[in-house]
Amino acid sequence: MKTFLLRRKQTLPIDLSSAWEFFSSPKNLKVITPKQMNFQILSQSGGEKMHEGQIIRYKVNVLPMIRMIWVTEITNVNDRMSFSDEQREGPYSLWRHTHSFREVEEGVEMTDEVEYAVPFGYLGQLINALFVERELKRIFDFRFQLLESYFRKQWDKSPT
Repeated sequence: MKTFLLRRKQTLPIDLSSAWEFFSSPKNLKVITPKQMNFQILSQSGGEKMHEGQIIRYKVNVLPMIRMIWVTEITNVNDRMSFSDEQREGPYSLWRHTHSFREVEEGVEMTDEVEYAVPFGYLGQLINALFVERELKRIFDFRFQLLESYFRKQWDKSPT
């Protein structure tokens, strides 16, 4: 199985507690997902607070007019430093997403690292090259822009 890696870094003008509170809440996934994906959380185990072993079931458009169930499990939580989720059911042969946070002078540096594999062997590699990689980059570009705007507005509102 051929695996691919997508890595993104972004510095947000917020403190570590605020970053952790926002990104560790499954409900904020809808906020940072492009609207055309029609993202909907169906259920999550263990309440609102993220924890290792938490299962989250979503429904999402993976292609226009094609909705599917996506199930992920929170597999690792290192309080205020990182957490990982892995696909248990969904469109990928492998999906492992690690979110890392560290304080920097300008605020918090957030790193997303996604290791993934597309099913169907060599055909899947072609599908990745033609569509999947570009779509993932588009989703993470959307997140980058949205987070930049969202947290910049929060920062601008805060008293100095």
